[in-house]
Amino acid sequence: MPVRKRPPAFVLAGLLTLLAACSDDQEPSSSLPIFALQRHEPHDGLAVVSQPDGYGLHLYLETDTSNPGICQPRWIPDPARLFNGNGTAPFSSGTASRQEFFEAMQKPAVLKAARQELEKLCLNRAPDATWQWVDPPLATGEISPVALPAWEEQDLLTNPNDELKRQESLLEDADGG
Repeated sequence: MPVRKRPPAFVLAGLLTLLAACSDDQEPSSSLPIFALQRHEPHDGLAVVSQPDGYGLHLYLETDTSNPGICQPRWIPDPARLFNGNGTAPFSSGTASRQEFFEAMQKPAVLKAARQELEKLCLNRAPDATWQWVDPPLATGEISPVALPAWEEQDLLTNPNDELKRQESLLEDADGG
């Protein structure tokens, strides 16, 4: 049987097509772990190991139930620094950058794990509420600070010097002075 030779450009085009078909826009599966790492209660933290030595992020997961009947994520874009993420006793300390948070939130595996943990956290905190997903911020401009109620005078402590003067005045009055 005669062998037909193909021009090199034809072979190269075929190889490029094959490589393009094998790769896709999805993130390659990572061997670096993502797992629940409790802070105070189950499902309120997520460890994202970003380096082979176990170094990474400890994401703080919070819920927003300010709208009655709805529970949704309240994003805290200031994660802690994860240490020993590949070991038997992972822990976090200090803070990591917001940029690292934004980068982590763009990974489908991290989003999937965060969504699962947040849904469980909502179920624990507000079992009768409807779960509603809210996408995380991916840039500084997307962060909206939590509006807390203003402090009123009755919420504030009295000045210690004024309190001492009142006590002394009461003691003088009690002595008949």
